[in-house]
Amino acid sequence: MPLPFSIEARAEGDGCRGAQCVVRNLLPDDLQEQAEAAPHLMEYLHVLPIKDVGVPDYYESLSRKLGDLDYCNLIYRLNDELFVHIYPDAQDARDYYIAIEPAMMEDIQPMLGVMERRLLDYVEQLSEVETDEEREQVLVRAVDENCVVIDNGNGKGKAAKGKAKKGGGLFGIFSKGSAGGGPIRVTSRQLAALKYLLVRDKIRMGTLDPLLHDNDIEDISCSGLGPLFIEHKIFNGLKSNITFDTHEGLDDFILRMAERIKKPVTYRNPIVDATLPDGSRINIVFGSDVSKQGSNFTIRKFSPTPMSIIDVLMGGGVDYTMAAYLSLVVGDGMNLFVSGETASGKTTLLNALTVFIPPASKIVSIEDTAELQVPHPNWIREVVRGSMTEGDGGVTMFGLLKAALRQRPNLIVIGEIRGEEGAIAFQAMQTGHQVMATFHASSVEKLIQRMTGSPIDVPKVYIDNLNVVCIASAVRLPNGKTGRRIVSINELVGYDSASDSFSFVEVFRWNSAEDVFEFTGNMNSYLLENKIAPKRGLASRDKRAIYQELDRRAALFQRLAEQGTSDFYELYRVFSKASREGLL
Repeated sequence: MPLPFSIEARAEGDGCRGAQCVVRNLLPDDLQEQAEAAPHLMEYLHVLPIKDVGVPDYYESLSRKLGDLDYCNLIYRLNDELFVHIYPDAQDARDYYIAIEPAMMEDIQPMLGVMERRLLDYVEQLSEVETDEEREQVLVRAVDENCVVIDNGNGKGKAAKGKAKKGGGLFGIFSKGSAGGGPIRVTSRQLAALKYLLVRDKIRMGTLDPLLHDNDIEDISCSGLGPLFIEHKIFNGLKSNITFDTHEGLDDFILRMAERIKKPVTYRNPIVDATLPDGSRINIVFGSDVSKQGSNFTIRKFSPTPMSIIDVLMGGGVDYTMAAYLSLVVGDGMNLFVSGETASGKTTLLNALTVFIPPASKIVSIEDTAELQVPHPNWIREVVRGSMTEGDGGVTMFGLLKAALRQRPNLIVIGEIRGEEGAIAFQAMQTGHQVMATFHASSVEKLIQRMTGSPIDVPKVYIDNLNVVCIASAVRLPNGKTGRRIVSINELVGYDSASDSFSFVEVFRWNSAEDVFEFTGNMNSYLLENKIAPKRGLASRDKRAIYQELDRRAALFQRLAEQGTSDFYELYRVFSKASREGLL
C-alpha cells in the first residue's frame, strides 16, 4: 500500500534499536514503548518525515475531544498487531488514515508466492476444519513447517535453527534457496509478516481488514479507482492509504470479497446488499456498465457495543433534559420515530433509547440488515431475506411485521420504514402495540407527507397514533466542525379533518448559533401532561408534577455521566434495577 511520503529514509534507520537511535529518542515514552514491542511500528517511524510533520502523539484510545484538534498527527493502537496513523495533509480537506501493519515495511512478495503454492499440500486439512480460528491455526502451522528463520530476532546475526520439516509437501524438490522446494529462508520479521498476510488475505477481508478492526470508523467508501475514503467518529472525513489503481484489480477484489461473504456479484446481478462477518453492512455496485467510474462499494460499520444515551449526551447529540424526556416517552409506552437524512444518527439514537424499555418487555425487531442492538433477554431479532431463487418472493419487512403482531410483543422496533410496512406499523399502534422506528424525512411535515402518500398510504386519521418524532441531522457547529444533533423533538397532537391539517408541538429545539438545546415545551407539553402523567397515576390537578420527575431524571443522567457510567449494557443493568425498585 502506498504511503503519502517518500521512504528513502529507511536505509538510515533500518534495524536501529539501540539507545543511540535518534528517532527512538525523539519519541514520547508511551509511543517509544509501543514501538519497541512492535518492530513494524518502529520501522514505520524511521521512514516517517518527522522533520516535516513532527513527532506523532500516541493515544491508547481516542476521545471525542481530539476532534477539536486543528493539526492531527497522532498514532493509536487497534490491537497488538495494528496501529493507525492520522497523518496531516495541509493541501487537502481530508487528512490521511494510514494503517500500520506487520507486513507494511517488509518485501515478502517472492516468498509469499512460494508459500501460497505450498498451501496446496494443506487443502485437505483446511477443508476438514469448520471455524476461521481453526483455519488460521492450519495456515500458521503451514508457514512454520515451510520456513526457516535466518536471524536472531533483530534482523542481524547468524542463522537460527529452522522449523521446516523434511518430506513435507514440496520440500526438497528444488535446490535450497530456489523458488521451489527448500525451506523458505526468512528473517523473524518476515516470518511474522508472512503469517499476518496469509491469515489476512485467506481468512479475513484482505486489505480492508485493518479498517474493519477500527471501531472508530463509521463508513468506508470506495468510489472507484483511487483511495478508500473513511468517515471517522472523531476525525470526520479521511482518505486511506489503501488504494485501487486498476479496474481489473478492483473488480477482482470485489469478486473475492463477495465470494467470501457468500453473496456472489455478477454482471447479471451487479448490485448486492450484504452483511460482513463482523456485522457491518455493505453495498456493492459491480462493473463499469452500471457505474461509469468503475465498481464501487460502501461499508457501514457498527460498533460491537452500541453508543449509550450517555455517549450521545457527551457527544452533544442531546442534553440531560432531552434524555430524561425520551426516557419517559419510551418507558411509558409512547410510539416514537427517529427521522432524518442518511448518516444523521437515527439508528444510533434508536439503539441508545432501548435501555429505557421496561426490562420485562418482549421485543421484536425487524430490519433489512441487522443493525439494532437491544439489551433485553426477551428479544426476537428478525431480518429480511431476499429472494433465493427465481419465483421465490423471499421474506419482506411487510411479512415479518405481520408475523410480529401474532407474537404478542410489548414493543416492535423497525429498523427503517420505507414502504407498505408503514401502514401495518400504524395498525399495530392502533391495536395497542408500542412501535419505534427510523424514517427518512428531514421534518415532521415531510414525514407526514411521505407517510400519507404512496406507497405507504397511512390513513390521515391514524397519524396521531404516532406520539413523538425526533428529527436528527448532521449539522455544522459554531466552531466550524460537523456534528450530529437532535435538532427537534416534536409531539403529534391530532388531525383536523375539517381543515385537513395536522397539529404538532415542538418541545425541544436546537439553537444552532450557540449549540445548545431549548426546552420550548417546558410546562407546556401535551404528551407529558395528558398522556404520560395519567399513566403514572397523577391526577389531573397534579399533572404538572411530571416536570419534577423530568428534572429528577435529568439530574440522575448527569450523575451517571460525571461518574463515567456510560457503557450500553451497564446502563441497561442500572436502569433495570431502578425500574424493579420503582425508581424509574
